[in-house]
Amino acid sequence: MSSPWIEGLRSIALHVPDLAKAEDFYTRTWRLEVAHRGDDALYLRGSGSDAYVLALHAGGALPQIRQLTLRARSREALDAIRENVLRAGGEMLAQAHELTRDPAGGFGLKFKDPHGRIFQVVHGDARRPDGAPVQDRPIRLTHVVLNSHAVDETQGFLQEALGFRLADRTGIMAFMNCDRDHHSIAVGITDNDALNHIAFLMPDADAVMRGGGRMKDAGFPIQWGPGRHGPGNNLFNYFIDPFGVVIEYTAEVEQIDDGYQSHGPEHWKWPPGRVDQWGISPPPAALLKEAQRRVLFVPT
Repeated sequence: MSSPWIEGLRSIALHVPDLAKAEDFYTRTWRLEVAHRGDDALYLRGSGSDAYVLALHAGGALPQIRQLTLRARSREALDAIRENVLRAGGEMLAQAHELTRDPAGGFGLKFKDPHGRIFQVVHGDARRPDGAPVQDRPIRLTHVVLNSHAVDETQGFLQEALGFRLADRTGIMAFMNCDRDHHSIAVGITDNDALNHIAFLMPDADAVMRGGGRMKDAGFPIQWGPGRHGPGNNLFNYFIDPFGVVIEYTAEVEQIDDGYQSHGPEHWKWPPGRVDQWGISPPPAALLKEAQRRVLFVPT
C-alpha cells in the first residue's frame, strides 16, 4: 500500500509563543537537535536522514500549525499533485518553485484543502546519510493526526489529491497510508479541524519508556500511556508540550504492503474498560482531550 506520488511524511511547522522556551524543551528534554536557525525560526532534526522534522516559528500567544510537509516521489509528481489538488477542491497557495528560504532546499508547492489545512509537498530536499539510531533520540516523524469535522470529505481529499489509501478505520479515526508505515496521516473524527497530535518515532520500546521517565522528571507527565495501539500496532506515550501541543513518543510501527487487510470499526473494538491492546493505562484524561482541540492551522 503506497501513494504513487507521496514518498512519506517529512516535517511539521508550528508557530509558538516563545522560541527560546521551545528550543530548551525540544532539545534538552524531547531530544531533538538544532539543524538551522533562521529569522525568527528554528529547525530541529532527529537522528534520521531528514534535514529537519520540526520547524518552529515565532508566533502569537497561541500555537498554530503553519504547514504539514510531505515528500514527493519525483519532480514530476509535483505536477500531478497540483492537478489532483485542484480537481479535489483544494486551493494552490504556491506553485512548484525552488525553496531558497528553506534550509533543506529542493522544489516544492503549497496548497490548502477545502477545510483550510495547509500542506507543502517537496522533492529534492537535502537528506543526510542513514546511520544507526541514537539511543533515546527521536529518529523522525512517523505520523500526524489531524482532526476533522467532516472525516469522509477529508479522507476523500487525501485519497484523490495525494494518493493516500485507507489502512484502517475505527470509530474515532481514519488511518491513511502512503508508504510502508501503517499510517502517516490519521484523521480524527470530531467536530473541529485542530491538530490532534504529532508522533515521533523512537528507536525501540525502551526509548519510549525512558522518554516517559525523562518527561516526567522535567515536569511533563505522561497524559496517556504506556500502551500499544490497535491500528498500527505501535507503542505509545502521549504528552503535552509547554505550549499545549500534544506530542507522542512511539515505536514498533507496523510496516505494511499491498497484502495488508484493512478493517473497519467493528473489528477495532476493545473489551469494556480498555482503550488499547494492553489495558494498563486509563483512558486519555480531559486535559489531553482538550489540548487535542486547541491548535489550529494558520488562517490564509
